[in-house]
Amino acid sequence: MNKEIYITDYNCVTPLGFDVESNWKALLEGKSGVALHQVIDNHDAFFVSKIDDEKLEEEFKKLFGSAQSTTENFTRLEKMFLLSLKPLVVRHQISDKTAFILSTTKGNISLLKNESTLPEGVYLSNLAQKLADFFGFKSKPIVVSNACVSGVMAISVAKNMINAGKYKDAFVVAGDEISEFVISGFNSFQAIGSEPCKPYDKNRNGINLGEATASAFITSTPSENERFKFKVLGDSAINDANHISGPSRTGDGLFASVQNAMKEANVSSEQIDFISAHGTATPYNDEMEAIAFNRMNLQNVPLNSMKGYYGHCLGASGLLESIISMESALHNTLIQSKNFEEMGISQDLNIIKENQSAEIKYILKTASGFGGCNAAIVLEKC
Repeated sequence: MNKEIYITDYNCVTPLGFDVESNWKALLEGKSGVALHQVIDNHDAFFVSKIDDEKLEEEFKKLFGSAQSTTENFTRLEKMFLLSLKPLVVRHQISDKTAFILSTTKGNISLLKNESTLPEGVYLSNLAQKLADFFGFKSKPIVVSNACVSGVMAISVAKNMINAGKYKDAFVVAGDEISEFVISGFNSFQAIGSEPCKPYDKNRNGINLGEATASAFITSTPSENERFKFKVLGDSAINDANHISGPSRTGDGLFASVQNAMKEANVSSEQIDFISAHGTATPYNDEMEAIAFNRMNLQNVPLNSMKGYYGHCLGASGLLESIISMESALHNTLIQSKNFEEMGISQDLNIIKENQSAEIKYILKTASGFGGCNAAIVLEKC
């Protein structure tokens, strides 16, 4: 018999703030981290969502001290991870039955620049071990790196490994940073927008990349004094095997993922109160999602994309957007899908055009990514 698995705590570090409270306030005010930044030398600026370096260093020194040995021992991305994780580690005990799960697509890829050999820190297993060792985790770290569904899948991995009895609880941390490598890769696909992205909008012209770290504490044994509890009711990950960088035109993989997750959760389409969708603002992704959601009779459920606020944060996006969706449920507030004005998909969706009050109990969070991967989870506010 499966255990009940809960998310009882979380935190995030983004261009909009270094904790959940500041991020939520910024979202209510309609602020976006997306702006023009010079990422590649001798190249035009790109619209990306990037954390201010000075603010990052200031926050890091505030939490971890200003000793030169401390500040120099960690890469910029590692500092983002540590800032996200520390508040959770302070509030929850680590035991030998505690899992440490890292979600990232590229990790310390920036270390490769101007290097002729592979630095040790570029290996994802080494990155995970370094973070785990810093906080004294006793179990071997688990790395989830499956393109842009990684953040959602990390929640699923935690749920399923706790259910299997291998762990009692888990800390999940997800993150990626803006880098020349990532920008160049997406630019080669001609997928990067020339303006702030407009998910599902008729005039969208591509994605904005972003960076963030996010953390969550997941457990089967929540204490009585938890500030909140969200039950992870169902999860699924399906590969549509369509194309290395293009989703199935019929939304098969996402449709099957949502169908499986909702079946495990024993929740109907009518019960879903809110969808936190992937919404990258590329023609194929947005259209595929519209088809998949309509196939599941979810076209009337209020839906948004967070990409207009945060950009596409790769391995962080699924966990970060799950956190924001849970904040929405706690505050009974639906956040508008930023920059959406006119429907630009063949099948209608109930895209949120302005912040509004709503009772939110059941949340559907989805993600899709390169290689044909798709993932979905259903969360219940307790």
